Amino acid sequence: MRNARPTWYTVGALACLLVIASGCGDASSQNAAGQTAVPTTPPASEAPNSGANGTNPQASGGDAGTKPAQPAAPAPGTDSTNTKPDPKGASGSSTAPGASKGEAVQVVAKPAEIAVLVNKTSKLPEDYKPQDLVDPNVPFTFKEKLEKRKMRKEAAAALEKLFQAAKDAGLPLAGVSAYRSHETQTALYNNYVKQEGEEKANKYSAKPGHSEHETGLAIDVAGSNGKCPAQDCFGATQEAKWLAEHAHEYGFIIRYPKGKEAITGYQYEPWHLRYVGVDLAKDIVKQGLTLEEYTAKGVPVNKAK
Repeated sequence: MRNARPTWYTVGALACLLVIASGCGDASSQNAAGQTAVPTTPPASEAPNSGANGTNPQASGGDAGTKPAQPAAPAPGTDSTNTKPDPKGASGSSTAPGASKGEAVQVVAKPAEIAVLVNKTSKLPEDYKPQDLVDPNVPFTFKEKLEKRKMRKEAAAALEKLFQAAKDAGLPLAGVSAYRSHETQTALYNNYVKQEGEEKANKYSAKPGHSEHETGLAIDVAGSNGKCPAQDCFGATQEAKWLAEHAHEYGFIIRYPKGKEAITGYQYEPWHLRYVGVDLAKDIVKQGLTLEEYTAKGVPVNKAK
């Protein structure tokens, strides 16, 4: 009996050695190959809904598209040297945000230019925010004081003249969605990805930095009665027909015209107006071109006033 206690101590020591040898005390989990497992990072699409910022998920304005546009020649206001794909896209892929596989993205060098080209292959710098945002004195389809009321000062003044002319013609208009911050666009796009997947989201939503709304120069409009706001049915309204005929007289173009989907990368959006300045707008309409086609010709862009 005197030797019993030492014997149990010996057995306990041996048992502990066996446990240690098999991974006792290792806080990290291991797989069958003996490699430590690394926790996966939640996808970028799991961002909060942008509704808190007043963004209307149904209002597109460059957020409803079909197939991606083919890469165009370097346009004025872009940095043609920065064509290396961004490895940190919203999806975690090696393709830069906004581009389809095989397409290079240009980062806009002069985002404050009035005629700056922003699309699926030309993006704004992540830290860009217009410095002259104001609230245009026009009616909107909502009463809240939200960021999507804002536009750049020059564009806002032109919008007021456009809305007054439409009202004088018996076709009063209302704003639906104008400026959208980079943060809001990020949350909006990521929410779409979370709901429907990146491939489907890319067909109707612009990736962060690729939305014209971030320039402060674009706005979605509707009739003052609120019917068909940022919807296909708006194209059949008298307001849409009037805008197609007169918007350029005030410096605005229908940014995504019918029949140009393969060039702009977005479906026909008669409600999406983009301010480019009166002279440029008149020239674009006269030639029947898109902003992509016009800037590819190397036409100098207008500087902000």
